[in-house]
Parts: sequence; structure tokens; C-alpha cells
Amino acid sequence: MKKTRPKQYFFKHEQMDFELQCVLGGAYYGSCDAGEVFSTAERIHSGDFESWYTEWYATAERIRKIADECAAAGNNVSARESYLRAASYYALANVMVDGTDDPSRVVPTWKKHIECWKQFCKRLTPPADIVEIPYEDTPMPGYFFKPDNGKGPWATIIFNNGSDGPTAGMWAGGIAAALRRGYAAITFDGPGENEMLWLHNVPFRYDWEKVITPVVDYLIGRGDVDEKRIALSGISQGGYWVPRALAFEHRVAAGIADPGVLSVARTITGKFPKHLMKTFEAGDKEKFDHDMEIGMHFAGKAARQEVRWRMKPYGTDSYYEWVKAAMQFDLEDVVRQIKCPMFIADPENEQFFPGQAQELYEALGCPKTIVKFTAAEGANWHCEPKARSLYDQRMFDWLAAVMPAN
Repeated sequence: MKKTRPKQYFFKHEQMDFELQCVLGGAYYGSCDAGEVFSTAERIHSGDFESWYTEWYATAERIRKIADECAAAGNNVSARESYLRAASYYALANVMVDGTDDPSRVVPTWKKHIECWKQFCKRLTPPADIVEIPYEDTPMPGYFFKPDNGKGPWATIIFNNGSDGPTAGMWAGGIAAALRRGYAAITFDGPGENEMLWLHNVPFRYDWEKVITPVVDYLIGRGDVDEKRIALSGISQGGYWVPRALAFEHRVAAGIADPGVLSVARTITGKFPKHLMKTFEAGDKEKFDHDMEIGMHFAGKAARQEVRWRMKPYGTDSYYEWVKAAMQFDLEDVVRQIKCPMFIADPENEQFFPGQAQELYEALGCPKTIVKFTAAEGANWHCEPKARSLYDQRMFDWLAAVMPAN
């Protein structure tokens, strides 16, 4: 059967088009306004990273100004909604910053993103708790959201971000839908993510149970969380981190992976020519890095931008060390240790981890459900960017049977 490619609607540049579809999907929960998105996109040239950064940053600044004016006037709802949209647009600007002439803008832009996100959190009803989760030498920033239905103890969902998702993206990535259904929710920046990366230089780690166990400890210690009703949901590369953590952390009642991921390394090394992998397998770091550098020179600006962006959270400038670290992100030796029920999303045209949702499903020995999302439903591509409401309906209906909110 001929493999079909996902349709691109806005840009010939595939990643730009995907990112635009992602932000549009968040419109259902107020993370963007379609008119703001389309007018910004019209000013961007496909494949031009500088215009991408400049235009999204300009839109973010404009909406941030509106938010500040609304806040100063005491218009809380308008301020809250505007801060959320501004946070989304700052984050979009940063996605392509490594392809621009000035990648150093990433941290200042990220700081504006997180400032807007915090202003949004503070203006919710009830306000989100901005917390610190004890973790080794550097506490992880967390955001705990309470449903407007009493004082608990609540069934609670931990929303685990992906490899490069902004903190604000987790609102449309599950938190808003959870609150509507009576669940409490928490999201956090783990090693290699957002604040832990940009401010503290803490890189990814493969043994994610060392990250989730402190989060579960924190939740149980609050006193308003039902310790028997804690679920763990992961989006994008979180589809690896969630099952990895659940293989060891058995206090969690249910796991969700969108999409299912069995091996992160495969999505990296699967694009390398065989001779390059032979060099890696021989342990010749110097030659591997040299050959990769030559390959990147000829691969083009788009490929160089993507590789630089993907390498940052691993905390290394060496291609060899990057691949070596990614090789550890593999579930085959631990997947059978998972005991809780698992929900696995399997979107058509999955471009980063193709086929892996089915592989993870087949490898699991716990109660399990796999759900297909198709192009005919408008729900294809990685993490169903255009159909978050459909995803939420299916996932939360499954969760209601496994771990009800009330």
C-alpha cells in the first residue's frame, strides 16, 4: 500500500505547516484566535525562519500589550485570555529560532512566554497554584489546576509535556479538558523541558521514573489529591516517558500516551545512512561527528535548524553523544512491567514515530486500549493537532470508565 503524506494547508515547509496546525487546534480551548493566526501566517514566507520568528514575535507583543492594558483596567477575563494567546505566539516564534541569524533570542523570548503563562494561571477561577516540585538539586516548576467543585480530594491527571512543547501548550494539551470534566490537573517542566533547560541547563534523562515519582510524592503530600486516582498522560515524546515511568512507578492508576512510543532513538537514527551508523556502532566519536558535520552542511538550512533544535535538550553539541543518549530511550526491556490500564493514541500519518503506537500496544501486558485517529476525521498527524476535542472526547470517555472524576 502506498504511504500517503499528510496534507499541508498553509506552508510548503512541512514543519511550519505542522506548527500552524498545532496552534490552530488550540483555538478550541482559547490558546489562539484564528484571525490572529491567519493574518500572521500571511506575512511569513515558507521556509524563511527569520520571517517566522519576527512575525510571531510581533503578534505576541501586540497581544501581550492588549493583555497588560486589560489587566490594568481590571478586566480580568479579557486579560487572562489575551495572556494565554500571547504565550502561545511567543512559543511559536521560538520553534524556528535556531534557523535565524540570532538564535540567542530563544531565552529572552521564552521568558516572555512563561511570564504570560503565569499571568494566565493567576487569573483562572480558581487560580492555579504555581509550585515547586522537589527534584535532586533543582526543583521542577509546576502548575496545579483545581476544578471548581469543592475542596477535594480530587482525581488528578499529571500532564507530561513532550520534547519541545511549550508549557502553555499543555492547556489545550489536556488541562482545559480535564477541568471541564471535574479532574484536577498538574503540569511541570521536567529535565530538558522549558525552564529546566533554558534557565538551569538540566538535560533530558531516559529513566523518567526518577522524574514522575517526585511528582506523585508532591501530589500525595498536598492533601487535596486522591492518591488512588492519579493518572499520567504524555503528549509527543511524553508517549515514551509515560510508559517508561509506569514500568517503575505503580502508584499511578492509569496511563495515556499520545502517541505511543517504543523507541525515541529510531526516529533519529532511522534517517541516517548505513555507513554512518556503522561508524557510530564502532564507537568512533571523532569520525561520526566529522561526517555528521559534513552531512549537515549539504543537508540544507531546514535540516540544520531542526537538528540543532532537537539536540539542545540533550545538553551536548556532539552528534555522537546526542545519538548515544537517545539510544537509551527504549522501552523493550521494561514495557512488560507496566501494570495499570493504558490508553494509546495512534494517529494516521504519524511523522515522528510511525508505527510505534501499534508496536507499544502489542508489547504491553497490562489492560490496554489503542484508538486510531484518521485523516477522514481531520485527526491525522502527530498528536492530532487539528482535532484535540475529538481526542479529548475519546480519551476522557475511556478514563471515566477506568478512573472516574467523581
